[in-house]
Amino acid sequence: MALQERQEPDVYQENFEPTSYLEYYRMNQDPVGDEVLHFLLKHYNATFKPGGLEGKLLIDIGSGPTIYQFLSACESFQEIIATDYTDKNLQELEKWLKKMPGAFDWSPVVKYVCELEGNRDKWAEKEERVRRAVTQVLKCDVLKERPLEPAVLPPADGLISSLCLEAACPTPQACRDALRHLRTLLRPGGHLVLSGGFETTFFMVGDKRFSTLPLNEKFLREALQEAGFIIEKLEKVTRAAETHLDNRSDYTGLFFLVARRGD
Repeated sequence: MALQERQEPDVYQENFEPTSYLEYYRMNQDPVGDEVLHFLLKHYNATFKPGGLEGKLLIDIGSGPTIYQFLSACESFQEIIATDYTDKNLQELEKWLKKMPGAFDWSPVVKYVCELEGNRDKWAEKEERVRRAVTQVLKCDVLKERPLEPAVLPPADGLISSLCLEAACPTPQACRDALRHLRTLLRPGGHLVLSGGFETTFFMVGDKRFSTLPLNEKFLREALQEAGFIIEKLEKVTRAAETHLDNRSDYTGLFFLVARRGD
């Protein structure tokens, strides 16, 4: 689906403010953000630790303005390409990568990941490793047959995508199509690492409300199988009771899965 064929006004380009979204990622200051970060970072660490997934090229689909998803992967992939749909997110990401004034302070999150890896003191080194690993920041639209056009890339060894598909896909069929589009970016036998929320219908960024596609485990399993993926691992957790009163999003749980392109 081309950009102009989107059914609704382009709400992400117009209304998604990365600096407001990043407030979720101030570690130990936001219970919802902490719940999501702790779950995802723990599983990224387990997935990309020595003996886990590794390779030359990793593409992140829908990076947003965040770098947490690179912190473990940068140890096992030589090159990471970040992508996003909105220009503002790409600019915010570049700001951190290039150490520009006003960039978000990711150091508490980086220290947490270093602690998971057994060496909290290596956090500054970790930040530099991420900056070296991320070689390109590209425009992406998962609704297109070729999500990264006009860029032409070699088939990737791995794809990661976190909290993206439910936001980008307006319908279940669009999500099925997006998974099929993503499969074309992977080499045969390559891995997709996908994570997000269950049953989310909306989330807030500042005072702006964004609708999302509610996903569940049954749909994900069927859609991935239809798109030619074999699920190797699916982890899930129910939303913590202490975050239920937070009305910025209505997710009921979180998932993290690893699937292989079946050929």
